[in-house]
Parts: sequence; structure tokens; C-alpha cells
Amino acid sequence: MSDILEIRMQVMWNRLISVVEEQALTLLRTAFSTSVRESGDLSAGVFNPRGEMLAQAVTGTPGHVNTMAEAVLQFMNEIPREEMYEGDTYVTNDPWKGTGHLHDITMVSPSFLNGELVAFFACTAHVVDVGGRGFGADGKSVYEEGIQIPIMKFAERGKVNLDLVKILRANVREPNQVVGDFYSLAACNEVGHRRLVDMMKEIGLASLDRLGEFIFTRTHDATLERIKALPKGTWSNELVTDGYDTPVKLVAAVSIEDDHLNVDFSGTDPTSRWGINVPIIYSKAYACYALKCVVAPEIPNNAASLALFTISSPTNILNAPRPAPVSLRHVIGHMVPDLVLGALAKALPGQILAEGAAALWNIHISVRPVAGSDGRRAEVLMFNSGGMGARPTLDGLSATAFPSGVHTMPIEATEHTGPIVIWRKELRPDSGGDGEFRGGLGQILEIAATEGHEFDFSAMFDRVRHPAKGRDGGKDGTAGIVRLDDGTLMRPKGWQHVPAGRRLVLELPGGGGYGDPFRRSTEARAQDVSRGYISEKSR
Repeated sequence: MSDILEIRMQVMWNRLISVVEEQALTLLRTAFSTSVRESGDLSAGVFNPRGEMLAQAVTGTPGHVNTMAEAVLQFMNEIPREEMYEGDTYVTNDPWKGTGHLHDITMVSPSFLNGELVAFFACTAHVVDVGGRGFGADGKSVYEEGIQIPIMKFAERGKVNLDLVKILRANVREPNQVVGDFYSLAACNEVGHRRLVDMMKEIGLASLDRLGEFIFTRTHDATLERIKALPKGTWSNELVTDGYDTPVKLVAAVSIEDDHLNVDFSGTDPTSRWGINVPIIYSKAYACYALKCVVAPEIPNNAASLALFTISSPTNILNAPRPAPVSLRHVIGHMVPDLVLGALAKALPGQILAEGAAALWNIHISVRPVAGSDGRRAEVLMFNSGGMGARPTLDGLSATAFPSGVHTMPIEATEHTGPIVIWRKELRPDSGGDGEFRGGLGQILEIAATEGHEFDFSAMFDRVRHPAKGRDGGKDGTAGIVRLDDGTLMRPKGWQHVPAGRRLVLELPGGGGYGDPFRRSTEARAQDVSRGYISEKSR
């Protein structure tokens, strides 16, 4: 390929990425749910007519992006090509064909140019409610967890399926928010389609075939080169999480071959009777993310790079079959990167960060007036993050969402959604594990209903009984605590009640430390004290 042609292809590749970025920004600007609008709990991407992901938006989470990369093929299997028309949009929240639980809506839209199918656009987002028991781990099967939408048409030839909209409104607690998010998702894909068509017309492209070949060839070769430089063999790791009522053991064996990496989850505990199970599509998404963070972090994420990472597993909690309850699949799923990175640390000593808080401390609050009082009802969803593990040469990041990558919701936006008050939100001193490099800090939150209100909440927390482990001599992070302001301990998972006048206190876990604590510099320790990261008594 000539230098001029290669430059031209690279420019078009960059232009394609800008198309999907605008696609994602449309969703951010128009979404109704704060989890999407404020936290970026979404994904967006463009695919070729064979359903292979060409490019993804930088905005979004690995759990959405990497599951979406497979979900488009599921849509193509369900909807024949001859039944696809210009102006169509397809939808599902099937956990096994989408992104792992019912709260995530996936939409796929075909993109036509001059009557020919040239691409698909796909996007996903977490909606505030899907009916059923609500967002929580208490369901015993997926049938209790909310409305299930099989792969179907949300719109055909530009006309919205109003019967589906009516069914949605009759089954969810926040119909305006949920239906609004459906339209936002559809608009997201429509903007992507328009920008792609404009680009192709401007450049004079009739198809994306040649550009796709350029993208996949460069990505595949670059990723393969990194794999060839790795040591060859198989390394295993175990990680124990809190589970629901009993601990859950996760096991991974990472095999590095000449031309690919495989992660096998054999030995992991069986499926749970509670809603913490993980469909394999979600476990694979986060396992691939962990591998890519180490092997090829700067290489674009698309079908070619993902193809070099494979996953295998018998039926277990990381490969849960239908109709297992999966509402909180993210809690166990977010532990998969630490699990995989622990195995890679044995293959690549001195290069892998310590364990962190991992799972988001999501909380779904259902607030209502106390009996006999006037007020309003609301469903409020918050995302909060503990500390990341320390890195081989740097302290861990505090209150940072790794591996999910979502943003923390601003207090003002959260309080606007319902009658609640966030009385306290600050870093949690002494929560990061000691080491040559300190683990990231968790945070402390105090939440209460406004006067005359009470609330139930769904706890979705981990690292309460099993804190993040340090690496290479670093100390473990501090475990999380869930309690009321009067000292009453609450469970880390499940729906519970906070009476009027009481505050819920969340003390989020910190990340593990890295390296021998005796090697931490006196300057770093003095700075920790001056900034309030550690207390005088812990010196």
C-alpha cells in the first residue's frame, strides 16, 4: 500500500471514530436516566454488514462495549436480511444475547446507502427500572427480575412500535424515564447513521469493505505482535468474593499461546440461587478487557483485536445458564479483571497492579412519603466507587471506577431525582492498603430521605468480608462497611429499609498496596498525613 493511500485510510479510520463519538454524545445529551446522562453507563459502535465491530466510542464501559461486540450477531441471527429496511431499529434486553442483565437496553440499527446495507450501528444503556423486583439480588430467576424484551423491532421503516411502548409503560415504575431512554437510544443510532452517510458521500465510498480490511489487518497484526512477545504457558489464580450469603470462589487459568490468549473459568463455584450470576457474554467482556489492558492497551478495540482473546468455561457462576437470576451480574463480573490480572501477575512479575475495590457500589433507592404524609415517590440510582489497587510505580487512584470506567454521579444531579439528601461524601482515611505504593482510598457517604419520607434500598456491595489484596508485599485494602448512623450493621446485598430520620452510611473499600511498606518514602508518608489520606494514629 502506498504511503498516500495509507495516510488516506488512517484519516478515514479517525473520521469513523469521530462518527461513533458523536453517536455516543447524542445519547449522553438526550438520555433521561442519570446513570447514562451523568455517569456514561453506555456504549456505542459501528459494525460492518457481517456484524464485526469496526470502531467503538471511547465513551462507555467495557461491560457494554465488549458485550455489544457480540450482540449484533445475535440480532442478525434473529432478523433476516430481507426483513431489514431503512429506518429500522431493533431492541432487546435479553441478558444472554445483550449485555448480561435486564436493565441494559441494546439497540441495533441497519445503515443503508443508496439502497445497500453498508453498516450497523449499535448502542446500549442502563435504564433506571425494568419492573419486577427492581434492581437487586433477591430474585430467584430472571422471570422475577423484570420485563424481558426479546430481539424485536422498536421501529420499522421509521415508525415506532407503539404496542411495545404501551407494554413498557405498564410494566415499569418510571415509565417516562424508561420510554425516554428508548427514544434516546434510537436517536443515538440515527445520528451515527447520518454522519456515516455524510462521510461516505463526501469521500466517495460505496462500502466500508476496504476501510474495514485496513482496520482489521493493522489491529490484528499489532495485537499479535504483542502476544508473541509474552512468555508462553498457563498461570492460574483464585479470588474469593462476598457472594450473597456465602462466599464465592472464582478461578481463572490464563494460557498464553503463540497466536492467542485463553481464559478458562473451570473450578469456579456453581451458579447461585441469588441474582449475582453472570452470563458468559459479560464474563468474557471483562476478561478480554483485563487482557487488553496488559497486552495491548493503546491498540484500538474492535473485532480483530478481540478475536485473539478467547474464553472457555463450564456452567458456573461466571457462565450462568438461562433462567438464572442475573440482575447484579456486574458485582461478580467486575471481579473478573482482578481475577485475570492475578494470573497475569505470575506470568509478568512486577508489572501488574494490586487488587482494588473492583465492583461499583451501586445503590438503588426507592423513596416514598411516610404513612399519612404528603410527598413524592421516586426511584434513585447512584454509582459510587472505592479505591483502585496500587500500581508497580504509583499509588492507587482513589474513589475511581475500575474496571467499569463510569463517572461518579454529581450529588446535585442525584438529589434532583428524588427526595433524598447526601449529607456526606468524602474520601475514607486509612482505607488504602499500605505499601511502597499505597492503595487508593474508598469514600464515605451518608444518605437520608428528606423530612416526611423513608426509603428502601437495594444493596449491591462487595469487598465487605473479603477486602482487596495487596501485591508483592503490599498490605490489603480496608474492607467496606454498610450501616445506619446509629451503628446498626446492614447487609451488603439485598433490599433493606431505612426509616424516616435515620441515615444510611456507606464506607467504601480501599485498594490493596503494592510492595514492601518499609520501602515507602518518608516524604510520601508525610504527604499522606498532610492530605488526610492516613491518620496520625496509623503512621
